[in-house]
Order: sequence, then structure tokens, then C-alpha cells
Amino acid sequence: MDFMSDSGRNQRRFRTFNVIDDFNREALGIDIAVSLPAGRITCYLDKLAEYHGYPLKIRVDNGPEFTGNTFTNWAKSHGITIEYIKPGSPYQNGFIERFNRSYRTGVLDLYLFNDLEQARKVVEEWLTFYNTERLYEALNNMTPIEYKILRQAVLFSTSVLY
Repeated sequence: MDFMSDSGRNQRRFRTFNVIDDFNREALGIDIAVSLPAGRITCYLDKLAEYHGYPLKIRVDNGPEFTGNTFTNWAKSHGITIEYIKPGSPYQNGFIERFNRSYRTGVLDLYLFNDLEQARKVVEEWLTFYNTERLYEALNNMTPIEYKILRQAVLFSTSVLY
């Protein structure tokens, strides 16, 4: 998980909260708002968990949204381990940094948004493309969704059922 920022046509800055799954590089979601405090972050993560489930571990930087009581108590209440990267070491969270670069060049650098609703619409369309059409060399030239489905099928077929 990580944050990015940009500004719209009116020069008003906004932030994005990007969440990916390191396992299959799937972009689980991007929340967009002028302000993204820890309370909003935890609500957004609860929303994502309704579909994807809660993770066992989350890797983040040492930003105030991730080190304060709101976030750490939320993680503890869901049995989630927080893995903090070393300050100034973004390479320790390489998958999200790689995703951020793709998102920056594929969306934020290409559009000058009129408002946050337009930004959300464009981002949602791009996320669909990113997860279902964009091939990823590290995933044997599959999309994140194809890789996830294949791995789930392999895990299920090798499971012992009683």
C-alpha cells in the first residue's frame, strides 16, 4: 500500500491510496480524495476485505497514516501483521513502487482531471485494464487475474479433501 498525489485542472491537489496484492500483482483498489486520513484508509481496507478478505500481512512505509493508533489498532483487531519498510528504502516495497510507476505513466501523467469523480471513473477503467488485460512478464505473461485463477486452481487440485 502506498500514497501518491496529483492535481486537477483547477490546481487543487488530491491524493490516491493504492493497494495491491504482492502475490499476483493485482491492483485491489485505488481510493481518491483530497484528504486520506487513517480512518478513511481503514474504512477503505474494510471495503476491500469484503471482496478479497483480510491479508495476513501488510507492507507499508512509516508515514503517519500507517504508524498512528487508528491504523495499528485496526490491523491488530483483524490479526494483520504490519511490516514497515526502512525509512528512505522504497525498494523494500518494490511491487507497489513498480505499480505506482505504471499508474503514474498510464493515468496521472496522461489526464488533467476536471474533478475527483472524473478521476475515479478513469482510474476504475484503468484498473480493469491493468488487472484483466495487461500481461505481466513476472507472471509468465499472464494478467494478474489469470495468474490468481491459475494458482487457485493449482492449490485446489493439490489439496487433500477428507
